[in-house]
Amino acid sequence: MLNSRIMTTSLKLKPGREKPVHNRHPWIFSGAISKVTGAPQPGDVVAVVDGAGRFLAHAHYNPHSQIRGRILSWDESETIDAAFWRGKLERAIAGRAALRLEPATTAYRLVNAEADGLPGLIVDKYGDFLVMQCLTLGIDRHKTMLATLLAELLHPRGILERSDASVRQKEGLAANSGLLWGEAPAAEIIIQENGLHFAVNLYEGHKTGFYLDQRDNRAVVGQSGFAAGKEMLNVFAYTGAFAVYAAAGGAGPIVNLDTAATALSLAARNMALNGQERPSDEYVTADAFQQLRAYRDNGRTFDLIILDPPKFAHSQRDVQQAARGYKDLNWLAFRLARPGGCVATFSCSGLVTAELFQKIVFAAAVDARRDVQILQFLSQGPDHPILLSFPESAYLKGFLCRVW
Repeated sequence: MLNSRIMTTSLKLKPGREKPVHNRHPWIFSGAISKVTGAPQPGDVVAVVDGAGRFLAHAHYNPHSQIRGRILSWDESETIDAAFWRGKLERAIAGRAALRLEPATTAYRLVNAEADGLPGLIVDKYGDFLVMQCLTLGIDRHKTMLATLLAELLHPRGILERSDASVRQKEGLAANSGLLWGEAPAAEIIIQENGLHFAVNLYEGHKTGFYLDQRDNRAVVGQSGFAAGKEMLNVFAYTGAFAVYAAAGGAGPIVNLDTAATALSLAARNMALNGQERPSDEYVTADAFQQLRAYRDNGRTFDLIILDPPKFAHSQRDVQQAARGYKDLNWLAFRLARPGGCVATFSCSGLVTAELFQKIVFAAAVDARRDVQILQFLSQGPDHPILLSFPESAYLKGFLCRVW
């Protein structure tokens, strides 16, 4: 049975606005709501009902966000209690166990928010430690309980919170990081990915410490057929993960380019951790766009180029400017690629669809006057599943291209 508070608090949708809910999309936008009844508190679980008052779903409510409701369950009889959360966590964990990533890979995503039926919750595993991101108000209110459940299910040494993503501002939440449970991890830990080793700072590294979603794409680029004997430019190199894979596949020399000297220092350390400390490699601290233009002006070219930029579009109003940035970046890369060389290009902007990104890359190829073939379509790894009813979960897209 539903508890009395949920029965008396609800989001009533405008007539004709219930279709996304029937299609199991987990977001209720403010514009779809005609009435809020029962004075729910921010973060409460409320019923979502149609214009006639018929039950549609249970959702977390946040009046401070454009996304007023985040659906947790479409089952009217389901109670949103500790058993509910445990069941959702168990299902997500079982899905990762089925991938059989360990022991070759010890760092991967355990919970992928909406795609795992847990809107706003990210949980990543780094060896013996877990890192949680609580991105919504409803999840933030339950984080202590969720950390306790994760500890019971997985027995980590410690659980660290890294709720410092900018999206929390849209939820009316400040950034928050710190130890949630157990032992605090060291400033630097070593993880393993497909048998390769990487030093990770869980406190200051991007996202939860490492770009776990690019694991399979790094493996593709590192195949000897693409990497062996190739001179490589790794743009937005961060801590050098693509370079480590390529070096293991026989690439070299490699230029790692990033704006952050501290990241490049860790990139050099990661190369050394994998026996790839080589005097021919370069670590260049510079703006990517400016440095690529300098290489173009100097006539420098490469056999293999990686373009893995940060998110360019944080909101719908950023999309047009982001498209210009992606086009410029790819145009420069196509100008720098040797005939028969490869460019692996990515966008992690969820608002830039795969279709739009392909159009952008096509336009860059036309302007660069190069023939470009797509050899492989690239996406996030299977530990970052994509929910069919939630296309927003397909945020990472990329192409491995051959340039003539």
